[in-house]
Amino acid sequence: MRLLVNVTCPIEPFNSLVRNGTAGEVIERCMDEIKPDQVYFSEHNGNRGCTMVVNVKDESEIPRIAEPWFLNFNASCEFRIAMTKEDLMKANLSQYAEKTTEAHLN
Repeated sequence: MRLLVNVTCPIEPFNSLVRNGTAGEVIERCMDEIKPDQVYFSEHNGNRGCTMVVNVKDESEIPRIAEPWFLNFNASCEFRIAMTKEDLMKANLSQYAEKTTEAHLN
């Protein structure tokens, strides 16, 4: 299952890690543990943050993804399931429209 993970880091302790020169090292350790397919660093509501694309086998992997951010940066993490166009095509959306329409008419 592919997840979009939005991570928002509060100003502290991130500023302290930047000042003491360890922010990059800590981020690298997080990336080594999480192994995202992609990661994009950006501003999140006025704070530092990133969005990662991560593949997981099941929900039990969520702590492996979130805990490095929680423990090192006091960050918040949001998880969203993500589909490609091919994934969406496999869903056969028309079957749901038919079922919904039939249920609505009866």
